[in-house]
Amino acid sequence: MIKKIITLFIAFTLFICQNVSYADTLSLSASSYVLIDEISGRVLLEKNAHNKMAMASTTKIMTALIALENSNLDDQVIVDERSTGVEGSSIYLKNEEVISMKDLLYGLMLRSGNDSAVAIANYISGDEEQFINLMNEKAKSIGALNTNFTNPHGLSHNDHYSTAYDLSLITREAFKFDVFKDIVSAKSYNADRDANGYFLNKNQTLWDYPGGDGVKIGYTMAAGRCLVSSAMRDGMRLIAVSLQAPNWFNDNYKIMDHGFENYRPYTIYNKNQLMKKIQITKDNINLNLVAENDLIYPLKDDEMNSIKVNVTVNNHIDLPINKGEILGSIDTYSNGVLIKKDNLVSSHDIKEKSLIDRFIDFLRPSS
Repeated sequence: MIKKIITLFIAFTLFICQNVSYADTLSLSASSYVLIDEISGRVLLEKNAHNKMAMASTTKIMTALIALENSNLDDQVIVDERSTGVEGSSIYLKNEEVISMKDLLYGLMLRSGNDSAVAIANYISGDEEQFINLMNEKAKSIGALNTNFTNPHGLSHNDHYSTAYDLSLITREAFKFDVFKDIVSAKSYNADRDANGYFLNKNQTLWDYPGGDGVKIGYTMAAGRCLVSSAMRDGMRLIAVSLQAPNWFNDNYKIMDHGFENYRPYTIYNKNQLMKKIQITKDNINLNLVAENDLIYPLKDDEMNSIKVNVTVNNHIDLPINKGEILGSIDTYSNGVLIKKDNLVSSHDIKEKSLIDRFIDFLRPSS
């Protein structure tokens, strides 16, 4: 046990030292930053990633996520006075204007409309306060534990804060929606409006960075320049977050360069891949156990040999068995550190044997 603890401590220390030493060579302007792999969530690089900080309009990533979970793109939103004349960047909503949720979301993420954020909140929850509750509940549910929202747009408030790491988690969750990917990767958009319907994306990552495909910029005097960027290369999407970063875009480009230059996505196992064959002795039945999900994980070339996969089957398995039923676990380790816990499931249905089947089995000579 002591030997295992020492091994884990050494591995963790080496990881921290490698990241700190590399971070020092980058000469980044950001007070806080993080780089994660979108599929696995693995942190590839970080500095002060759990410090609570103002995050300005990167708040709107959560606003978009809540909207996508609780509305349809073709919903028609009737704007009222609460959503007009909101301070800061705007899509210039008018009282009693009817606008689709789709147009509001593009206005939110491309034009960074604060009025769009308020209109979304009022439509989904009836008022901003209830919508903010949804935002905070969602943050906690995905592990963004150092985040607190007081509004849906990101205007400064002492109790409105997040961390670079939490913002990466929120963005990763939002990327589960294909329409979110479509919105944040759009360089421009024409809304179905009589005026102020052309939205140009302010995120220069889409133009400047090879593979850049999102997601959101933010700025206030209190927060400084904040940027969440994403890019996809060779099947690997990276998410970079920089807070209080005067050289925001250059910071994120350097961070993502590190990820793409040093890591490759490796398939450790696939969904439905056979992981274990077992026999249910008392019923004389063979059963294939498979992985419930894919495990695609970013690794450096010299980390490949560090991966170990342990398969554990439940002690008691009785019929009937349903396809996809959880019958064990798959634990994957890198250098002795658990990186993924997954379910081991049945590959097919198995019905419980009838009395006649059991009698026949009893009469059948044993091999």
